[in-house]
This record gives sequence, C-alpha cells and structure tokens, in this order.
Amino acid sequence: MKAGLLSALAALGAVISAQTLQGDALLKLMRRGGYILVMRHASSPREVPDKQTANPDNAKPERQLDAEGRASAGAMGKALRDLKIPIGEVLSSPTYRALETVKYAQLGAARTYAELGDNGQSMQGGTQAQAEWLRDRVKQFPKGTNTVIVTHAPNLTGAFPELAQGVEDGEALIFGPDGKGGAVLVARVKIGEWAKMVH
Repeated sequence: MKAGLLSALAALGAVISAQTLQGDALLKLMRRGGYILVMRHASSPREVPDKQTANPDNAKPERQLDAEGRASAGAMGKALRDLKIPIGEVLSSPTYRALETVKYAQLGAARTYAELGDNGQSMQGGTQAQAEWLRDRVKQFPKGTNTVIVTHAPNLTGAFPELAQGVEDGEALIFGPDGKGGAVLVARVKIGEWAKMVH
C-alpha cells in the first residue's frame, strides 16, 4: 500500500474515531457487528521464562503473559460480554502468549495462523508477506458479529505503519468497511478502556 494512501487512511481514521466512534457511538456500531478488532497480545515480559517459572502447559517454553496481562485480558473479555459486543471468529498467532490472551479473555476457540505469528523472533518478527496477509484479512468483514485477531506489534506496524504507531500491549485497532471494498480504522482502544465503557 502506498505511503500517501496510508496517510489518507490514517487521517480519515483519526477524523472518524475523533468525531463519531468513541464511547456509546462505537459500542452501538459494534453491537450490530461487521467490524474487525486487531489487537496486540496482552502484557508479556520480553524474557522467556525458565523451566521453574514457565506455566505447566508452556512446554517449549515461550514468552507468557504476566499477572497484568492475564488480568487485563480477563477484564477485556468480561467487558465485551457485559457490553453485548458479539464476537464471532477469533484468529490468533500460534504463540503461547497470544493464545493465552484469547484464553483469559474467554473469546472462544481460536484458529491459529502462522501469518499472525512472530516467526520465533519475538519483537523482530513480521515479514512483508505477513503484513500483506493481515491487510487483506481486515477487509473480510463479518455479518452480525465482530472478528477478533490477536497478533504482535511487528505485524501490526508492518501492515499499518501509520495507524499502529506506538501500539501498546493488548491495544486494539478496530477496522470497518470504507464503502469501496477496503478497510478504514474507526477506533483505537487500549485494553484497559473496555471496562471503562461498561456503565
């Protein structure tokens, strides 16, 4: 995607999210479904745990969520249910920390895709092919539900260099249809903000 088009999309996304899709306006639309929520996995220390500190089912072991990550993912999932935001398909990186995010959020069974993974490279993962795959996937909008995609910062910034700047642990970029067969960013929601939307 050309940089100019990305800039235009970023500007349009900023305008839409600033003017219309916050709080109740965002919730109203998401309750109808038809959006794709692409999030970075919840908080996870950069270090791989040793055998003593790894979770029992983290056999490899890989990076895993810390206490904050587990709590924030759980709170996000509860908020989505309390807010009556319908979640349909869940796509995830095959990494342990991404699947833990899905598990603690209780989003349902996730289908894993290598394209959403980190290629075993943690913060240095993400290829051009993965970026293109993700950009294509966010144009496939569901009907009546919302799709959740859990991935990693390098994949988000690779696919959406202008829109995903500074993406935090657990933060979500929410895409909607642009009316021309493409996707437009309609909001960015930090993981702790979901619970604050519950009245």
